[in-house]
Amino acid sequence: MMAAAQNLLVVLGPTASGKSDLALELARRTGAELLSMDSMQVYRGMDIGTAKPTAVERAAVPHHLIDVVDPSEEFTVARFVELADAIIADCGNRGVPLIATGGTPLYYKALFEGLFEGPPADDLIRARLREESGDELHRRLSAVDPAAAARIHANDTRRVIRALEVYEITGQPITSFQTDWAAADKRHAAVWVGLNWDKDALNRRINARVKAMIAAGWLDETRALLERYGTLSKTAAEATGYADLIAHIQGKTSLEDAIEQIKISTRQLARKQMKWFRRWGQVKWIDGSIDFKQLADTVSAAWQRR
Repeated sequence: MMAAAQNLLVVLGPTASGKSDLALELARRTGAELLSMDSMQVYRGMDIGTAKPTAVERAAVPHHLIDVVDPSEEFTVARFVELADAIIADCGNRGVPLIATGGTPLYYKALFEGLFEGPPADDLIRARLREESGDELHRRLSAVDPAAAARIHANDTRRVIRALEVYEITGQPITSFQTDWAAADKRHAAVWVGLNWDKDALNRRINARVKAMIAAGWLDETRALLERYGTLSKTAAEATGYADLIAHIQGKTSLEDAIEQIKISTRQLARKQMKWFRRWGQVKWIDGSIDFKQLADTVSAAWQRR
């Protein structure tokens, strides 16, 4: 059995990098359980579009924080941290190794470095801001917090309003709080490894995966979600690709255009993920394109040496 400091392994990587397959192989070798760090795999029924582990894989290795809520419900980062903390504590008490893997940088940030909560919501400020157009709100944010405006899309009204709300309440941009967010000590000790890919090679993997997901029935899955829930919650709707398929279902775009937009959005997501992941100096980066067994052996050795 591994020592306590070795009990938690983080496997990072952009979407389509193969981190889930690697984590699963390592779990099979070590008897570890898996902790999903994916903000969209928490939603029931959103299986194909979030590349959720199969029923066979989940039967072979215990997976945590998958299928937690319905896609009509919202799921917060704070709720994730609460549940993940409990899982880490439980695995520690049982002496079971745990592998955390997934592609949501904010989940890693919040779980290992702490959650920036900011000032409490002000209903009056929010009501006033909601009366303005999304474009106007984003222009205002660009004026007071260019960094946040560059990071938050103009269509993400909820986050734009929150950033403006924080500025109005504190007189400081939300970015200034988030920059100082990192704790001196990590909330959980872990070994961190990441899968690094050549850009062109990763793009080819992304395009191939989107094609495979469509072939596997992603469009039908999206139709079924709409039939069952009517609409997706604000947080569930942020899952890459679903909005594009919904637009096709509603007759607003062709399937070919929707698929192409999904590929573009997924490649953009991968770049954003890597920008986040590169900030953490504790990550040992490994070439994701090497032979899979060699890759698993390399990561396993890095975990056990700690």
